[in-house]
Parts: sequence; C-alpha cells; structure tokens
Amino acid sequence: MAEKGVKFASRWGFILAAVGGAIGLGNIWRFTFMAGENGGGAFVFLYFVFILFLGLPALMAMIVIGRRGGASPVGSTRNLAVVEGRSENWRFIGYIAITIAFLVLSFFSMIAGWILAYLPISLSGAFSGITADESVQMFSDVQASAIGMTFWHAVFMCMTMWIVARGVQQGLEKTVQLMMPTLAVLLLVLVAYGAVAGDLGAALRFMFVPDFSQVDNDVVLLALGQAFFSLSVGGGGILAYGAYLQKDASIPKAAFAIAGANVSVDMLAGLAIFPIVFAFSLEPSSGPGLVFVTLPVALGQMPGGTIIGTAFLVLLLFAALTSSIALLESIVSRLVERPGATRMKMTLLAGGSAWVVGLGSVFSYNIWSDFTPLDFIPWFEGSTIFRIIDFFVVNNLLLVSAFLMTVFAGWVMSKSATQEELGLGNSLGYKWWLLVMRFLAPLSIFIIAVVTILSY
Repeated sequence: MAEKGVKFASRWGFILAAVGGAIGLGNIWRFTFMAGENGGGAFVFLYFVFILFLGLPALMAMIVIGRRGGASPVGSTRNLAVVEGRSENWRFIGYIAITIAFLVLSFFSMIAGWILAYLPISLSGAFSGITADESVQMFSDVQASAIGMTFWHAVFMCMTMWIVARGVQQGLEKTVQLMMPTLAVLLLVLVAYGAVAGDLGAALRFMFVPDFSQVDNDVVLLALGQAFFSLSVGGGGILAYGAYLQKDASIPKAAFAIAGANVSVDMLAGLAIFPIVFAFSLEPSSGPGLVFVTLPVALGQMPGGTIIGTAFLVLLLFAALTSSIALLESIVSRLVERPGATRMKMTLLAGGSAWVVGLGSVFSYNIWSDFTPLDFIPWFEGSTIFRIIDFFVVNNLLLVSAFLMTVFAGWVMSKSATQEELGLGNSLGYKWWLLVMRFLAPLSIFIIAVVTILSY
C-alpha cells in the first residue's frame, strides 16, 4: 500500500496539487507550440471536444481508481482487480502509467533547464531591445551548450527531488499552494500586455476561427494526445494523487475544477503568446522553442522588462515544478511500497534515473542533433531522441494507457464501486460517464489510432 495514513490536508490541497500536476509546461509550453504547428483554431476546436467528451470523464476515472485503490498506480490497479475477482495482471496498467511519468519527467527536466538558463540572461538585461532574429539565435545558443544544459537539467531535477522527498503535505501540498495562485496572476499580466502591445485580433482569429482544411489524421491524433497529456490522463500523477484524496471529497467537482482550470490556462497561455507572435512577425509554427523565442522579444519592449521578464521565468519554472513533482511522486509512490524502502532513497533513485535518461533529450539539441536512430520507421524518420520520446509517449503510449484505464474503470470495476466513489448514484450523469468509459472513450481512441496507423 501507499504510505500509511498519508492524505492531503484538504480537498483544495488535492485540487491545487492535481491542477498543478496537469497545469504546467504542458499548457504554457506544449499547448502553444502544438496549436501553432497544427493549424491554430482547428486544433483548438478538436482539443476542446476531446477535453469535454473524453478527457473529463477519463480524468474522473483516474481519480476514482486512485482513491478506491488507495496505493500507487501499480498498487491501486492490482488491489481493485483482486477485489473484483479479476487477474492481478491488471497491475501492468499502473506500470504503463508510471513509465509514462518517468519518460515525461526526463524531458520536462530538460525544458525546465532552458528556463533556468534564461534566468541569468534575463537578469543581465539581455532582453532589452532584442529583435526576433536575435531571440532565435539566443535560444539556439542556449540549446547548443551541452555542458550548460546538462548542468541546468541536473539543477531542476534536484529541486524536484527535494520537494518530493519532503512528503505529501510538507512538500507537494505546500509547494502548490504557493506556486499556483502566483502563476495565475503573472499569466494574467502577460495576457493584458499581449492585448495592449500585441496583435490580439490576429491571435483570436488564429486560435478560435477554425480552418478545417488544416485537419488530417495527424492533427486529430495530436489533439487527442494533447487533451489527455494536458489533463494527465493515462499518466501516473493523477492516479497517485487520487490515493491521497480524502473520502468525503467530491470527485466530479474536483475533476471539473481541474479540467476547467486546465483549459483556462491553455487559452490564457495562447492569448499571452500569440499576440506577440503576430505583432513581431514571428512564426507560430516554430515548434518547441516558441515560448523561449517569443517572450524575450515581448519582454524586451516592456518598461521594466528585466524585472517582469525575470518574474515570468520564475513563474514558468513554478509551472514546470508543479508538473514534475506530480510525475516523480507517481514513481516514488510505487517504490516506497517495497519493504524497507524510504521516501528519501526512492526519490533519489527515481529522480537520478530520470536525469540520466533525460540526457538523451538534452543532447538532441547539440552533440546528438544529427542522431536520428529510428529513420527506418516512418513515424520517427528524421527524429532526434527527444522527438522520439515525446511522440512515442504522448501520441502512442499515453493513448494505450488511457484506453486501458477507461476499460478498467468501465468493465473491471463494479458499478457499485464507481457509483460510491463518484457519489452520483444511478443518475443520468453516472449513466453518461459509464457509457463513455465502456464504449465511447475506448472506441474513439482505438479508431483514431487505427486510422492514423493505416495512413502511413
């Protein structure tokens, strides 16, 4: 079982932690560049549809499994399967979930390293008056330093391990209670600036006027993957946090709060970034570096840009940390179930291993930038180690995990168990949730995956 008696101190502690686990680089960094690369409004529309009809019910299922199982992702799925008289091999769903968490943590730490590398640059005033071309070059220079990025990658992983090692209430809960409100305030400031100094009209058209001619099988798959990735559906973080949720807390209310906050931050991030992109003639499809290329240009034009820019980078770092501690916690929650294991030792083991694997992503932008080991597979042709891990996890392994989790919640767990956890009785809302879990979600994931595979 998970650490005995460990719970969040309050329902809001869980919600903030779960929101923090879902909101972070997946929203401010990944959502913006994914929307930029995949047609803007059409991608955003599909993303909304998947969040509402598949992501939200699946998020509820993840919390149900975590709280009902009361253990790590592996322990919870095993416990529930045994209680329902099913094979304990269902625990392998939990292993898939923590594998996803491990791989995502490995490259999230690299992205957070970019943020840390930018902090001294911002403090030096280097953003002042910077042009778009100079900003692109600055980002390239940061990525090209293998030694520098290895160092910052290590610093961030140490920060994450320090928080997780302190435990649920003293580490996770206290951290997100400070970081999440501050992140929201800073993001609103950037949105206000984007509305005044940027091209808000162009940004609104790009994000909310869909051009469905941009939609192909890849865009549909990427939008579904982003919806699940953004809500941490299929990953281990929400499962682990669910085990720490008090029994009297409402799972549907918590899930709506998490999903609502998640989508709100997605939209705010887009409205903070894209007005600047269009005002300064930057390319919205510039990929993973979009935030790091755009922000220096914007902040360099603002009065007091050095202070504001540094503050925003700190808050972007907070967003990265809230995500990374959820990812690492899901892994540690499993390791501490081992006899004689301590939280400190298991945190060091998990975090250190993720750091080593993350070096592959770090080197993808410098000494291994020409290393594309899977060129013989169409999906991965020309892809670096970072691109391979990102695509494999978000658009393949995450969907497999989400498919199995929905099947588990809909078919393996009894109706009485899920009704008790959701607190909806046999209402229309429960019947809709069960329909999604048993049929709509697994069938949609399966069809989209098959169509995408056949298109290659």
